[in-house]
Amino acid sequence: MIRRPPRSTLDRSSAASDVYKRQIVIGADAAGLRLKEVVKDLLEKENFHVVDVTAEGQDFVDVTLAVAAEVNKEEQNLGIVIDAYGAGPFMVATKIKGMVAAEVSDERSAYMTRGHNNSRMITMGAEIVGDELAKNIAKGFVNGKYDGGRHQIRVDMLNKMC
Repeated sequence: MIRRPPRSTLDRSSAASDVYKRQIVIGADAAGLRLKEVVKDLLEKENFHVVDVTAEGQDFVDVTLAVAAEVNKEEQNLGIVIDAYGAGPFMVATKIKGMVAAEVSDERSAYMTRGHNNSRMITMGAEIVGDELAKNIAKGFVNGKYDGGRHQIRVDMLNKMC
């Protein structure tokens, strides 16, 4: 079920309608399960359509590939992967053609990686960030908007690498 903000807050522009089609795809390995639930609950309360691709016993590699596959289905989709440290899923995500990802452990980086790098996926470590920080990271990421302009040169360079 897609959850949307109350009608009074809906912007009728096409950019706004893309946000309502957007899925936030989330996944975690065993080390990230608890924190994933914290982030997932927050996003659902904020009326985002959350797709959880977590499956029991998955390694961070499998989780990251599952998140990326869902993210790549629609251009406006975003992904979040949580494991113990965030580094492993980041390395996996950067191997996927067309995927721009960032390992983040602070709110500003999460927001800026959307604005300047058009990141479509972030990774976090449950042993690095606590609950409140993880919530703020997720909010910064999903509410960030790509600035385009001078940043597009860098994004094009990243996309040519894979």
